[in-house]
Amino acid sequence: MERTGSRTGPPVRLSRLTAVLSAGLLAAGALVATAPAAGAADADLARNGGFEAGLDGWSCTGGSGTTVGTPVHGGTSALKATPAGSDNARCSQTVTVKPDSAYTLGAWVQGSYVYLGASGTGTTDVSTWTQSAGAYRQLTTSFRTGPTTTSVTVYTHGWYGTPAYYADDLTLTGPGGDPVAVPAAPTGLRAGTATASAVPLSWTASAGATGYRVYRGGTKVLDTTGTSATVTGLAASSAYSFQVSAVNSAGESAKSAAVSVTTATGGGGGGNGGLPAHALVGYLHSSFANGSGYTRMADVPDSWDVINLAFGEPTSVTSGDIRFSLCPVAECPNVESEAEFKAAIKAKQAAGKKVLISIGGQNGQVQLASTAARDAFVSSVSKIIDTYGLDGLDIDFEGHSLSLATGDTDFRSPTTPVIVNLISAVKSLKAKYGAGFVLTMAPETFFVQLGYQYYGSGPWGGQDPRAGAYLPVIHALRDDLTLLHVQDYNSGSIMGLDNQYHSMGGADFHIAMTDMLLTGFPVAGDQSKVFPALRPEQVAIGLPASTQAGNGHTSPAEVTKALDCLTKGTSCGTYRTHGTWSGLRGLMAWSINWDRFNNGEFAKNFDAYFGS
Repeated sequence: MERTGSRTGPPVRLSRLTAVLSAGLLAAGALVATAPAAGAADADLARNGGFEAGLDGWSCTGGSGTTVGTPVHGGTSALKATPAGSDNARCSQTVTVKPDSAYTLGAWVQGSYVYLGASGTGTTDVSTWTQSAGAYRQLTTSFRTGPTTTSVTVYTHGWYGTPAYYADDLTLTGPGGDPVAVPAAPTGLRAGTATASAVPLSWTASAGATGYRVYRGGTKVLDTTGTSATVTGLAASSAYSFQVSAVNSAGESAKSAAVSVTTATGGGGGGNGGLPAHALVGYLHSSFANGSGYTRMADVPDSWDVINLAFGEPTSVTSGDIRFSLCPVAECPNVESEAEFKAAIKAKQAAGKKVLISIGGQNGQVQLASTAARDAFVSSVSKIIDTYGLDGLDIDFEGHSLSLATGDTDFRSPTTPVIVNLISAVKSLKAKYGAGFVLTMAPETFFVQLGYQYYGSGPWGGQDPRAGAYLPVIHALRDDLTLLHVQDYNSGSIMGLDNQYHSMGGADFHIAMTDMLLTGFPVAGDQSKVFPALRPEQVAIGLPASTQAGNGHTSPAEVTKALDCLTKGTSCGTYRTHGTWSGLRGLMAWSINWDRFNNGEFAKNFDAYFGS
């Protein structure tokens, strides 16, 4: 959130990520491996490698692939695949092979940058590529499978921001593997100790399985390659039934016998925090003024259920020492006294409202890089909460507050100090204030939904290390989290679960971004690292209250469409959601001040929709 109506700094562009990636990788130069001669018993194992049967046997990311009649290398058809945005147009198939055997992979390709490779070899995965192939050129590489490898994935892809590439006559030469059988259903499914919102599961491995699928009430909730998983995002004091199946290239097994589990009794911020079924959240400019004018606490309209005081800010970026004070009289002539402010807070609370201190904002960079900063954060935030009698904390860390260290690649077990210390600090505050502590977060899309494509500095380095950096915080605190309201504004275009880019300002953006939170998604495309869905009552949609409040203002009619789609399954447009969530908590606005400046349009639309 920002003090002014519009962002004053340069926006974060997604193109910076792909530009850095391409610059680093393309500088390596093209390599073409020398392949060993094939043995007499070897065969071409690739299915439809000449693409004469269209894309039969092939899978291309994001619908990027098709077949064409020209240009071709042989036959009458070839693959054409077009990179778009962060999709490099990867087309692949999985092939059955023999363990501990030699294979040669080859293809004829044409395009600016075209790659050929094999993964899952069980030894060293291989790839080769060519640059600026104006006519068809042959790429070859070779590998040896591992002692237990029975299948490999062969693929081609282009590069980000480049035109379409072509591939034809792809071959994988070597000894054919034994037919792969569908694995047997897993046995021994058992549940560990359940919390109020999560159940740990484990089971016995199935021979020949390459992965497992976990089902809750007959609906798949996650994939994993191991024999254990934790299902999160559950409701307290609720009964659930779980099953697991095993999968490999031949298909999916039957489901295991079911195990029934009842979650623990709920409590604390992870519950509803004392909020109504549908809540309106707003930020109150309490410590500064801008073009919207100063609004006294007593004058906040009754529509607002959660009032976030903007902002508590640190004495320095790394101190962890957070301070809050009312706007100076010179800046806000109509500011109330401290006594009046505290009395107005008590009156709002008596009327059932929640008042929180919001830490950060556009100018309040907070980096808890040391345990000393962590402890100072806990002490100083506690002092603010106690001084004003507040109900809890809103985390609005922006800019460079959260960033992932190189090598910190798993959101489930973060190692970066600023992340680990923030999680620890919030848990300390929750423990201190107990069940009634309200915890909300207001990250930008760059720090959450962008994690579907990018996480931290990436496998090669060079990406923006802030990408997806809120995910480990949200995940670690999900049992304590009352409400997450991502800022669906001041955002670049973001890829949704449909692998299409969505732009702010209309219903489609809010539908796609919220669907990601309520469905869950693989982080950086890694199916073994799935960010689990949040409960609908933990999620609200963040928007600018008026055109002056921020980029990406959405008209009331489009807000209504988004709510209809997410809560009723109607007015959804072209995006297909993965569910319908009548329990979606509500809306958040930047800000109460800007809405009053705009004659209360945002709050009136909320009240009309939810019947307040």
